[in-house]
Parts: sequence; C-alpha cells; structure tokens
Amino acid sequence: MAPRGLSLEEKRTKLLEIFHESKDFYQLKELEKLGPKLKGIVSQSVKEVLQSLVDDGLVQGDKIGASNFFWSFPSQRGTIIQNRLDNAEEARTSHEAQLAELNATVEHEKALRPLNESRAAALEQLSSTKKQLAVLQEEIDAYGACDPVKVEEKKRAATLAHEAAVRWTDNYSILLSHFTRQTGMDVQDIRRYLEIGEDYEDIF
Repeated sequence: MAPRGLSLEEKRTKLLEIFHESKDFYQLKELEKLGPKLKGIVSQSVKEVLQSLVDDGLVQGDKIGASNFFWSFPSQRGTIIQNRLDNAEEARTSHEAQLAELNATVEHEKALRPLNESRAAALEQLSSTKKQLAVLQEEIDAYGACDPVKVEEKKRAATLAHEAAVRWTDNYSILLSHFTRQTGMDVQDIRRYLEIGEDYEDIF
C-alpha cells in the first residue's frame, strides 16, 4: 500500500517549521523547492498551504519590488494565541454578563406572573399539545421518506453523480495513458506523485 499523504494540518505545521527553524524570508518558488526536500510536502500544494497560514495570520507576507516575500517567527505564533485567548476571555465575560441579565429578567417575570391553578393547567395543556405535535411531526417525516417525488429526486441525483464520476474517471484514464506514452514513466510512479492511493478503482 502506498504511504499516506500528509493532511492539510500536518502540511501547515511542517511549512511553519521551515520558517521557524531558519528564521529567514522566502519567496513562493523557494518554498515550493524546500517543501518537498525538507518536509515531504508536495510542491503543488505549497501555495495553498502557505495561503491558509497567511489567512490565519501565522505567516506574514509583503511585496518588495516585483517579488513577494513571506516570513514567520516563533514569537508571532505565541502572540496570536495570546490575542485569541484574550478575545475569548472578553467574550466569556460578556456572555456571563448577558446571562446574569437574562436570569434577572426571568426572575422579574416570574414575580409578575405568580403560578395559580388556572396558569398551571394552561402550562400543562401547552406541554401536552407540544408532545402531540412532536409525535405527528415524526409521522409526517416517516411518510416523507417514502414520498415518490423525493425518491425520484434522489434517484436522479444519484444517476447524475455516477455519470459525473464516470466522466472524471475516463478523463483521468485517458490523460494517464497519454502521459505514460509520451514520457515513458511508470504508471505507479505517476500515481504516487499525484498522491492517488492503491485503493483507487475505475468506476463503471
């Protein structure tokens, strides 16, 4: 079985390691060379991984002249994490204040509406009605699963999905055959390079 490729999070961690271990500035084309060489990251995925790190603020980038440079230092990660913790603490404090305000409102409304026999009976009737409504809704949902229109829609969706999968499989097979004829490369080498596992099967 071919070795498992790196997950996106593993690629992010390893690409950050390149920055933190070297404490240097890089262009994209340099990272696309260093990624496979130092960390086993497929060069074609380096750009996407780098952009996700930039979007999360873990990597900084700037254009100098005609070139874009990227950098990240270990201290940046700590600062970002601390900022997130501070924001979470502020949100928690705000939510606690809102909860206290809501509790006070509830207690105030309870004091304005003392529970008597008439109100207790009405609340009991309301609870019973809600339960009946839930039972009826379950029955409706059960019948809905057998609705001929919905069944036909699901069949149509499955057929379209299968047809699309067949087209892509055919395209892949044609391109793979053409590429092997043109370059003389082994099929298994190409599949490993494209990270296509051994469990891949053609769809008929």
